[in-house]
Amino acid sequence: MESQEIFLTNDGIERAANQLEYLSTIKRAEIAQYLRDAKESGDVIDNAAYEEAKSQHALLEKRISELEEMLARAKLIDEVHSDQVSLGSTVHLETSNGRQYHYRLVGAFEADPSSGRISNESPVGRALLGHKAGDLVIVSTPGGVREYTILTIE
Repeated sequence: MESQEIFLTNDGIERAANQLEYLSTIKRAEIAQYLRDAKESGDVIDNAAYEEAKSQHALLEKRISELEEMLARAKLIDEVHSDQVSLGSTVHLETSNGRQYHYRLVGAFEADPSSGRISNESPVGRALLGHKAGDLVIVSTPGGVREYTILTIE
């Protein structure tokens, strides 16, 4: 399997590390106790509570593994001060009808469009990369073709 870099800001690394710590300690102990309780409650064959506990344990271990791998491959997005859009840039855009948007380009793990953080892997994020203030960017999105003019880059 090919290893791909995961782009994260300092906040993203901290959030992922905190989630990993919580899952590895508190949540893992809770599910282990749930497994013990379910096993002690009777025969493990046809024991729905035991099967559910095993399923939750498997999902938890999978998520812990994903977070560990992500943090191992993480590449820090530095604060960027460039005249071109890149990871970490905050971009101010305007549509042809005058509507304005402000987005920060981040990695997929941290993307939250409702909070103004879009992924570099999204159609808009991918289209903006490398452009400069004043450029017209045409983006094909699932909702149709959009045109944005880059007003400023921070």
